[in-house]
Amino acid sequence: MNTKELPIPSHFDRRKVGEVWRVDYQNRAKEANEWAQHNNVQAAARDRQQVRLLLVDCQNTFCIPDFELFVAGRSSNGAVEDNIRLCEFLYRNLGCITHISATMDTHLAMQIFHPVFLINDKGEHPQPMSQISVADVESGKWKANPAVAGSVLGRDYDALQAYLMYYCRKLQESGKYTLMIWPYHAMQGGIGHCLVSALEEALFFWSIARKSQAEFEVKGNNPLTENYSVLRPEVLEDHKKNIIAKRNMQLIQTLLDADALIIAGQAKSHCVAWTIEDLLDEIQTRDPMLAKKVYLLEDCTSPVVVPGVVDFTDQASAAFRKFSEAGMHIVKSTDPMSSWPGIDL
Repeated sequence: MNTKELPIPSHFDRRKVGEVWRVDYQNRAKEANEWAQHNNVQAAARDRQQVRLLLVDCQNTFCIPDFELFVAGRSSNGAVEDNIRLCEFLYRNLGCITHISATMDTHLAMQIFHPVFLINDKGEHPQPMSQISVADVESGKWKANPAVAGSVLGRDYDALQAYLMYYCRKLQESGKYTLMIWPYHAMQGGIGHCLVSALEEALFFWSIARKSQAEFEVKGNNPLTENYSVLRPEVLEDHKKNIIAKRNMQLIQTLLDADALIIAGQAKSHCVAWTIEDLLDEIQTRDPMLAKKVYLLEDCTSPVVVPGVVDFTDQASAAFRKFSEAGMHIVKSTDPMSSWPGIDL
């Protein structure tokens, strides 16, 4: 393990982080091998300490301006600024990071949080960023779209409507959010689903330099539930108590097996916060001291902010305070890893 901070490779251009482009894999691979040799970067298999970086939903749909759900934060350019710092952090600390897991929010058109899933008596669908309450469904203001039933619950519209009511109630009971209607985003097979080009390039460069395979975790493609956290969907069973989804126990164990776990990504108020929340629940069940090996890159994540519509900054900040109080470390990507509390490189 090379624990010193390394020079950022010359190919990295922070001005292009907010753009989409093709990664030149062949040249990056050649450069990565030469760069690793020049900087005495060894294969990750030789690391004494296992350091894992978890990247949450660093995809075009959330991270590129003018894409469907750009996470602007209060700075109006949050995700781009976050990814500049994240790429630079990865390059500088490439010799310390043993494993990388990247989550991929993955959606289809007909899912419970997309406009087409719901309809009113006028045949209209809810607008994106609408919040659907239990009262909205009970009153008939919004109901399941009969035309969707054939693609989701085998043409059984009554079951679909009953499930919608059950789902909204479960969300209300959880105390997280009401059902949010999101714009179509992270569509499977679409350009928005892809990792940000600059970060994809950094992961590829790391993989070649360290001879370690990046791992990818697909989440969010269940039509009947939201899946903010990569570790579990919001609802695990339907209105008849049939299991429709499960916790990702394999990934949970993988994360907890690391000697140090670093987490960054988008959005701080949603997929990042609930992934950490679910991880913390697991930690507190097993051994609360495990929280001390989790490091949250606070300057590499931003909350959902849509001016005049929603602002989840305060909720995100409250969540991170909770994580810190539980023993997790709130750190900055610009600080040397060797200075982080409790880190043993």
